[in-house]
Amino acid sequence: MRPKKERFVETPPIAAIFKPAGIPMRSLEKVILNVDEFEAVRLSDYEQLDQEEASKHMGISRPTFTRLIEQARKKIADAIINCKELIIEGGNIHFRKNLFRCDECGHIVEISINLSEITKCPECGSLKIKNMAQHFGHGRCCMHRFNKI
Repeated sequence: MRPKKERFVETPPIAAIFKPAGIPMRSLEKVILNVDEFEAVRLSDYEQLDQEEASKHMGISRPTFTRLIEQARKKIADAIINCKELIIEGGNIHFRKNLFRCDECGHIVEISINLSEITKCPECGSLKIKNMAQHFGHGRCCMHRFNKI
């Protein structure tokens, strides 16, 4: 099997876990949605880009994008219809931008991936800032890639 080509994702997801209300997590089956599948849904269904445009944005072929969006939609439907926990994680991806979220006030800041980290919230001044890309295993290691984009 050929290795997956790296896929470009605009920003990390703000939340990585979704579950049906009123059912304890320990009782739920899990569905894993890869970050690239999440990005395909964001581009196609939320941003309403056509598949050609969306595939270029992600740096993949249109047929690959078609397979990706079909897999993503099937997983999301499974989670909703069968009351499963939906977890967004993994994939061979690199973020174009990063998000930082303040744990105190919830403010979210978007910055270019090649800029230094934010150390305090510009809204409330709190030092409790969460690097959203780190949750997905990305951060400083990816910065050099985006100087070319």
